[in-house]
Amino acid sequence: MIETHLSLLLVAIPLLAAPIAAILPNGRLPWLLTLVVTWITLVLAAWQLWVVVDGDIISYELGGWAPPWGIEYRIDPLNALVALIVAGIGAITLPYALRSVEQEIPLSQRSLFYSAFLLCLDGLLGITQTGDVFNLFVFLEISSLSSYALISMGRDRRALTAAYQYLIMGTIGATFLLIGIGLLYAETGTLNMMDLHARLPAILDHRTVHTAFAFIVVGVALKLALFPLHLWLPNAYTYAPSVITVFLAATATKVAVYVMLRMVFTVFSSGFLLLTPADDLFLLLGMFGVIIASVSAIYQHDAKRLLAYSSIAQIGYMVMGMGFASVLGVTATIVHVFNHALMKGALFMAVGALVYRVGTSSLDGLHGLGRQMPWTFGAIFIAGLSLIGLPGTAGFISKWYLVLAALEQQAWLLVVVILGGSLLAVIYMWKLVEVLFFRPAGESHSNVKEAPLSLLVPTWLLVLANIYFGINTELTVNVAGQAVQMLEVIVK
Repeated sequence: MIETHLSLLLVAIPLLAAPIAAILPNGRLPWLLTLVVTWITLVLAAWQLWVVVDGDIISYELGGWAPPWGIEYRIDPLNALVALIVAGIGAITLPYALRSVEQEIPLSQRSLFYSAFLLCLDGLLGITQTGDVFNLFVFLEISSLSSYALISMGRDRRALTAAYQYLIMGTIGATFLLIGIGLLYAETGTLNMMDLHARLPAILDHRTVHTAFAFIVVGVALKLALFPLHLWLPNAYTYAPSVITVFLAATATKVAVYVMLRMVFTVFSSGFLLLTPADDLFLLLGMFGVIIASVSAIYQHDAKRLLAYSSIAQIGYMVMGMGFASVLGVTATIVHVFNHALMKGALFMAVGALVYRVGTSSLDGLHGLGRQMPWTFGAIFIAGLSLIGLPGTAGFISKWYLVLAALEQQAWLLVVVILGGSLLAVIYMWKLVEVLFFRPAGESHSNVKEAPLSLLVPTWLLVLANIYFGINTELTVNVAGQAVQMLEVIVK
């Protein structure tokens, strides 16, 4: 019986827990509540994926109103996989959060911090569950508003500026998305995704539909931090509390990629994508994103900022996969959504461990710490190899499928870009390795010890996951294959 309510429970439990966390006394009680909630959502998300992994669909009618008149939660392998990513990263992040938050967040703000974290988690999970485009917008705003608050809690005053910049850019993106949804509703009279999918083919030549598509793509691209709409992301990741950088880097942009996939391939269909220049635009922006963001990462002097630009480059890879508008291309995008969450979560956790010990992520303040914190350095090294795409790591699998998609269409320039992006990743990751291991430690760091186990264990769980999913691709590739079938991707 509970299987029929899985999608609702994933949204309801964090939402109900958020106000409870806010009224609990500051201390470890809000953390303990959030820890329990995140692990419950992980179990529910894993159960949900197990139910739909063979191509089944969960359809939940809210309030007993049958779709398309009522709001529907509709779960297939694609959103079940993304929900697992969000819930999994949330569950792994909370043990890490205990010590990190105690150092970075004032005691008086911790209850509100965990309340906002639960709201952010709830918004991201809600996006993955809903089958209604306006409901999707509502959950997107829940996650965004809580993200602004969480980023602003960073101990550097520049966190406030970063949060404000993100708020302005996020509001513009939300406005574009809402206008696009409104135009679709004006043309079709429905907000249900599957009903839109059924009604739009008859009116795809209408100018209003093309305008709606453009507004939606631009709005989601802002949330996605797709080049050149990425300007909010580096500051947000750099100045946010370490835990929030980990969580947002591993989940928020991945959920935005999911939204783009869902809107482009489910609501509008791949057939419509091929009738517009959008596929070529995705390829072009993805290509420039990979190159320019990777080069920018090389010249950064802050570890978190370096990894932030790396994230923009990785988003470029995902968008390139969508631009291929082929089975292999979209498969590569979905697999990379999962794998990038693992690699970037591990890297930001390791950098957060460095920040925990020395109080800064500036490269000038990290000299020689690799020798004094070998487990933290090892995590950065292995996760960095996955980011580069070394065989035997998760990053290799997604890039392999992306290269296959490019070869399938004889897009030789894009093959060069994909491989060139990996070479640039070698350079900027080596810059971090060189600072940590080959530079002499300063006198102020002579007594620095390894990070505590509460930080190392979650970090190494993600590191080991990078290795496991680089060897065993049964979950990622199989689920991605099922998802592509559900998206009805047309071979270009």
